[in-house]
This record gives sequence, C-alpha cells and structure tokens, in this order.
Amino acid sequence: MNRMNRFKHISCAAAVLFVAAWTLIFAARNDFGLGRNMEITVNMMRELMLNYVDPIDPDKLMQGAAAGMVSDLDPYTEYIPEEGMQDFEFLTTGKYGGIGALIRQKEDYVRISQPYEGSPADKGGLKIGDKILAIDGKDAKGFTTEQVSNRLKGEPGSKVRVTVEHLDGSQETVSLQRERIAIPGVPYAGWVTDSIAYIRHSDFTEGCYEEMRAAIERLRAEGRMKGLVLDYRSNGGGIMQEAIKILAMFVPKGTEVLSTKGRSEDSKQVFRTQSEPVLPDLPLVVLINGNSASAAEIVAGSLQDLDRAVLIGQRSFGKGLVQSTRPLGYNAMLKLTTAKYYIPSGRCIQAVDYSHSQEGSVHTVPDSLISEFATRAGRKVYDGGGIMPDIQTEPEYISRFALTLYALGFVEDFGDEYTRRNPGQEVDIRTFSISDQDYADFAEFLKDKEVPYESDTRRALKSLKKAAEDDRFADLKEAFEKMEIELKDDTQTNLETYREQVIETINNDIIMRHGYQAGVIEHSLSTDKEVARAVEILNDPQEYVRITTQQDTKKK
Repeated sequence: MNRMNRFKHISCAAAVLFVAAWTLIFAARNDFGLGRNMEITVNMMRELMLNYVDPIDPDKLMQGAAAGMVSDLDPYTEYIPEEGMQDFEFLTTGKYGGIGALIRQKEDYVRISQPYEGSPADKGGLKIGDKILAIDGKDAKGFTTEQVSNRLKGEPGSKVRVTVEHLDGSQETVSLQRERIAIPGVPYAGWVTDSIAYIRHSDFTEGCYEEMRAAIERLRAEGRMKGLVLDYRSNGGGIMQEAIKILAMFVPKGTEVLSTKGRSEDSKQVFRTQSEPVLPDLPLVVLINGNSASAAEIVAGSLQDLDRAVLIGQRSFGKGLVQSTRPLGYNAMLKLTTAKYYIPSGRCIQAVDYSHSQEGSVHTVPDSLISEFATRAGRKVYDGGGIMPDIQTEPEYISRFALTLYALGFVEDFGDEYTRRNPGQEVDIRTFSISDQDYADFAEFLKDKEVPYESDTRRALKSLKKAAEDDRFADLKEAFEKMEIELKDDTQTNLETYREQVIETINNDIIMRHGYQAGVIEHSLSTDKEVARAVEILNDPQEYVRITTQQDTKKK
C-alpha cells in the first residue's frame, strides 16, 4: 500500500470514528436529524476523498462546507478562514501595512490611481498617472494589480524601492518606508458658509470617533460655528461602539442611545453615553440616503429619536442587526448575527426578515406589521424599514454613461493627458471646471474608443421587441424599427445628453490630482442640493425647532 492510499485509509478511519462519536452524542440528546446529517456529511466527504476522479484538497473541501453552513442564514453571517483575516481586519480597522496608494491597470503596466494624502507614496512624490516600471529592481511589465499590491504591501517600517515613469516621461526610483496606512473615516471637515460647518463621515472603522472628535475640536477652535451638517450618505456602517462614542458628543452624559436583544443573555444590553457632550446644544442636520446603514443608522436614528437633529435625504438602508465575531481555532473566525438593535424610541429599523431564510423565505417587513413609536418630544416615527428622514429629497441623478467612462479608465486617461498639457497648473478647488474646448478634446479623444454602453431605453425596447415577437404581434415590427432609428445613444450623442455629469466626472479626476479626496468633496459642496437645504434649515431657528418638536415622519 503506497503512502497516498495509506493516508486516505487513515483519513477515512478517522472520519468513521468521528461520525460514530457524534452520532452517539446526538442520539443521547435525542437530536436524530442533526446526527443523521452529520453522518451524511462525513460519509460524503469520505466518498469524495476516495473516489472522485481528480485529487481533492480536504482542507478546501471542509472550508467550503463551513462557508456553506452559513450561506442560508443572513448575508452578514460568514465564515472567515485564516487567509481571509487580513481583509477582515482591513474592513474593521481601515488599516494595513503599505505605501498608501490606489492603483489601476492600463495595458501592460499598473499605474498610480490615487496616493493618499500624507502617505509614503505621497511623501515620496508619486502622482496620479505614474507608471510602475519596477518594484525592488524586478521588472513590473505584465504585472496585475494584485501582483503589484502584494509587493507594495508589507510590514510597517520595511522598505520598498519603486521605479516609476512620470507623465512627463521622466523616470525615477524612490525608496519608500512602509507605514501602517489608515483610510480616513472622516475624509473632510470644513465650512459651507461662514457659520455652518460640514463633516463627511464615510465609515465606522476603528478610531473614527477620534477622527470625528479632532475634526469638531478644530472647527470649534475657529470660533464661528452656529450649526453643523453631518453627512452620513453612503456610509455603510461598521463598529457599533464607535457610533455610541460619537453620539456622546451631542447628547447629555448617561443618555440611553441603543439597546440590543438576541437569544443569549449576553446579547441583551443597554448602551448609554459615557462622557460629557462637546456640542450639547448646537443645531445639527444629518444627511442620509439608501446606502446609509448599520452604525450610520444608529447615529442618525438616535439623534432623530432624541429630537437632537433634523434628518434630510432618503430612507436609509434598514440594517438593524448586530454582528459579533467568535474564534474557531487555527486563526479562523465566525462573524455571526447575534442580536437586533433598538434605538431610543424602542424601534428596530431592520427592513428585511431573515428568520425563515433557511426555508427560502426572505421578505421585507409588510406595512401591516409596521409599528408606531414616539420620539422624546412625542413625534411619530416608525420601525421596520430604515430611518425615514424629516425632510425627504429626491436622490441625486447619477449617469450610468459617465460611470461607464470612468470604469473603463477613459476619464483617468484623459486626465493624464490634460495634466501633461497643463504642467504646474493652479486649481481653485471650489470653482474649477474644464472649458468647452477641453470637453471637445475629450469627445475627440473618445472617437476611436469602444464604449459598451446601452441606455435603459434601448434595453427596454429590446425586451419589448422580444415580448412582441413571442406574442406574435408582427404588426408592431415597423413601429419598433422606427423607434430604433430615432433612439440615438451612440457615444458622441451621449456625450451631449450627459454632458453635465461627464464634465463633473472629469472635473473630479483633475481636482483629485491637486486636492486629494478632500478636494473632491469640497468641490461638490457648492452644487449639493441637500447640503443647501441643510444650510437653509440651520439658518432658520424657528423651522428647526418646529421640525424637531412637532413634525411627524412618514411610514415609508
């Protein structure tokens, strides 16, 4: 018997002993169904290991089984193997060891797409558009973004040599010392008027409270703050404890801001603020949208329930579930949903019911089961469907055509060319915009480029034509052909149809090269309709008081 067959037989014998032991345990507990399925699972593994046509990695097989075990629960419960822990740590802390730059692929080389402000890449002089020629002396031609990323990341304090070609054609080799890179949770804090401050909070990673506190202290020191806009739009949440600490800056010490409740006693907790507020009375406006979720909803919903802020925007995502992590041994983790959270009015804003997901039944909370609650001032609010803002607005239109141009790299490529033509250009972050001639140059730049874009109207027309053919409505064929002739969504036509959105996309790329991500945010403030509405409310004390003391919210 060779070594491989011997190993297989030992593995199978171990599996049999394993099944026998667990079958006895489940029989003792009278849990026949679970014992039966455990036996089936291990028998299945034995058959696959011994008889599958190609060799199987048993480690990968069991990892797949572990992942499958939670696949029918909710989307937030997941198995994290050892090799996935680095990504998990980045999601929760926003930190990693590296040079601090986003990269993108273009043809045979990877280029710098965005150096983070103050990062080793930024301090080393790397710019957007730089072509990475070599890393530690190894030719980088043909490297993928993953290969480049793996070589640029490393232990903080270690060094890496990067050879780049700048947009002007010059080449340079720089030695960069890797650092612990922290993606800012608060990418911008500034002023929208002389007295109204604005803070963009993008996620709830570890340490974001300190960032928020520092931003507020800096703005306070400037001495003219009469109102504050907190922007939580598209903030997907994160660490619950960071949300509680942030709420403590705006409400009295000892205020109940959150409670959680699950099956276990450990999951039943009440959370109160533990420190004196920094801004106990300053008028607040919170901006939310359909992508504001989790911890962002805790902050927004609690401030609404406590009548401490006016909420503007669209209904939030509706994630009222709490996740905890449990070690599984061998550096693997289980992230699982352990409780639901409840904001001060007592409502849970979870929008999707996963309680019967194992039977394939997942649905939103129906109107008939939505309950009414009251804020501290007695205003009506509702559960079961996210946070409804006090002032509802239409979401900003986002052009899919402009997004397609950006995703294909055409906007960045044009930005590279624009930068070559305008070396040393000074840019006013607030007011910059490309000229009509620049846009004409962009249209010319795209003439030989294939843009695989299809408008929603054309896709709908295709579906309608197919349905008409299936239904044998032959007399409609001529009408459809006429509509197709009149429907123009070629690249050059779309450049005029979506001119405003495409120009703004190009503007953002160029501003990024001069003012980083903070510059792009600052640039957007002057045309942001929801920010303008927030300023209007904060400049009208009577309306602010009326909304926070008298105005009810809508159900959905």
